[in-house]
Amino acid sequence: MNTASLKSRLGGKVQTQTSEPMEERTISMPSTALTPISSEYIALTNNALDIINENLKNQPLTHQLFDVVKAPTGGTTAFTVPGLAGDEIQKELVGIILDYTTPRAYWETPEPIEGTPPNCYSRDSRISVDGKPCLGCLYNEFGSKEGDSQAKACKESVEVYLLRPDNIMPIIVRMPVTSKHIFQRYLTRLISKMIPISGVVTKITLEKATSRGGQPYAQFSFEAVGILKVDEADYAKAYGKKLSQMLSAAYDMEEANDGHA
Repeated sequence: MNTASLKSRLGGKVQTQTSEPMEERTISMPSTALTPISSEYIALTNNALDIINENLKNQPLTHQLFDVVKAPTGGTTAFTVPGLAGDEIQKELVGIILDYTTPRAYWETPEPIEGTPPNCYSRDSRISVDGKPCLGCLYNEFGSKEGDSQAKACKESVEVYLLRPDNIMPIIVRMPVTSKHIFQRYLTRLISKMIPISGVVTKITLEKATSRGGQPYAQFSFEAVGILKVDEADYAKAYGKKLSQMLSAAYDMEEANDGHA
C-alpha cells in the first residue's frame, strides 16, 4: 500500500479506538493487604546470571532465545506454553513480571509469514528503529490496515517477561493491544499501593470476549496473588534490570550490524 493511497483511505475518517471496553473483573487486587510469601523462585536464590553466561558461552542474550507464549485465537482461554517435552496447555500463568516492553511492527504485506522481519519496528511504540516518531505515522492510524476498516497497519503489542518459580529464564507473554489497557490498569493499581511490578507474584488468565464485529477473542486478566519479601523484591528488580540491559545490548549490536550490511 503506498502512502498516497493510504492518505486517501484515511481522509475524513473518524479515529476511534478498537479496543473493547475494559471490565473491572479483569483486574484483581485483594481487598486486604498482600501477605509476604515464602519464595520458591530459584532465580532469586541462585547466581542465575552466571548460569546463563556459562551455558551461552558469553554470547549475546537475544530476544529470539526466549520461549514466547502468544494470545490464543478464536477466544480460547488456555495458553500454549513451550516445555522441555513439548508444548503444554495451561489455564493460568503465575510468576514475577521482571519487565515488559511495548513494541510495534509494520509489514507491507497484510498477513506476513511467521518469522518474516518487519519493514519497520519500534521497541517502545514511540520511536521507530530508524529514529522516526511513531506518533503521526500514517501506519499508526486506525483504518490504515488494508482490508480492515478499523485496524492499524502497524501492529502493537505488549511483551511481558514472566519469571516462573522453577525457571531462571523468564518466558515472554505476548498480549495484543486489546488487552494493553487492562495491563496498564493493573500497573496503576500497583502504583497506588506503592508496589513495583517486580515486587508481586502475578497470575495471568484468559477470559473469552467478543469484538464489536462479533468475533470471539481472548482477553487477558491479571491478579496479584502474593508479595515478595523486601530482599527478594530487590533482587528480582535487579535481576530484571540486568536482563533488560543484556537484551538492549544485543539489540544495539544487531542494529549496528544491520547498518553496516
